[in-house]
Amino acid sequence: MNKEKPGLIMVFTGDGKGKTTAAVGQAMRALGHGYRVYMIHFMKGRDYGEFLATEKMANLTIVRAGRDSFVCREKPDPVDAELAREGFVKAEKAVMSGDYDLVVLDEINVAVDYGLIAEEDLISLLKRKPEQVSVILTGRNASPELVKIADMVSEVLAIKHHYDQGADCCKGIEY
Repeated sequence: MNKEKPGLIMVFTGDGKGKTTAAVGQAMRALGHGYRVYMIHFMKGRDYGEFLATEKMANLTIVRAGRDSFVCREKPDPVDAELAREGFVKAEKAVMSGDYDLVVLDEINVAVDYGLIAEEDLISLLKRKPEQVSVILTGRNASPELVKIADMVSEVLAIKHHYDQGADCCKGIEY
């Protein structure tokens, strides 16, 4: 394993808040060392704070592959499935291109869990990725197979959340 650019597969999963935030922090760390980073948000179309803050940073490409609407797990809208598939094609190109040192696939675990992206396609991509490319996958419900092939898995545990007290979605906190 190359200690400078080890090409790790990292997963941030669990039912707690902070998975995307952890991935953005890892991306910032990589950017600080001159790495080229590609981040794609699956199932997110809103102007999330991290998107707004980072869209003009050097060495960072950030893309959206979703719309500003919740996706129904039991019966996803065909538009959501199409956006996820198009996003996966972009993600695959980014991973395989050699243009990036780190690729963040934000909420891809949820896209797989909802059936918008085939798990076997994601696993195949991770097994074929160039050795020096690191990939971060975020979202609840990371599959056992994904956890098995990952080099690092962190679970964010929900202990308490302001939603439980009836709070609304807050700009700068949730998005």
